[in-house]
Amino acid sequence: MKIICIGRNYVDHITELSNERPTEPVVFLKPDTALLDANSHFYYPKFSSDVHYELELVFRIGKVGKNIEAKFAHKYIESYGLGIDFTARDVQSKLKEKGLPWEKAKAFNGSAFVSTMLPFEANLLENPIHFSLHKNETLVQDGNSGLMIWNVAELIEDVSKYFTLKTGDYIFTGTPAGVGPIAIGDVLKGSLEGQKLFELTIS
Repeated sequence: MKIICIGRNYVDHITELSNERPTEPVVFLKPDTALLDANSHFYYPKFSSDVHYELELVFRIGKVGKNIEAKFAHKYIESYGLGIDFTARDVQSKLKEKGLPWEKAKAFNGSAFVSTMLPFEANLLENPIHFSLHKNETLVQDGNSGLMIWNVAELIEDVSKYFTLKTGDYIFTGTPAGVGPIAIGDVLKGSLEGQKLFELTIS
């Protein structure tokens, strides 16, 4: 199982971090040790003092495939839900300054939280999927899949050129604007189409 993540896939998030808009999907990977399931707590890592949440739509792959055309991508999705790409922003900034890879900031243990997953149906891709995040009862992120630069079908087409997708793989599709820091004691609640999918405590 691998966790495939997409960076800079929402224009408003690119703007808030003063990043350059990419001309093709920005892809990075997290190891299976990064996965944090829906019944877990997130433990603040000792190597960072500035960890940020990034809420994302997540899709779980249901069968093996490579070189998948976008029009067939829905056949490879088993389920969908929400995830948080936890990022050690202070560590990431230092790495970016030196032109080094991001793994220490993005792929550490527990950095890929995944909610309860819901059964996927192809017609779900016909309309924007709305999702939101509350931190301590305050709305901090509010997005929908219609705001993506590359939709999930296009992402599957792109990443499957380079990596064979296997059953159980996760694709994190990028985060909208509103990312920010977390602190010990914070409670994060994520909703998909108005349905609460998770409540995660920062420990």
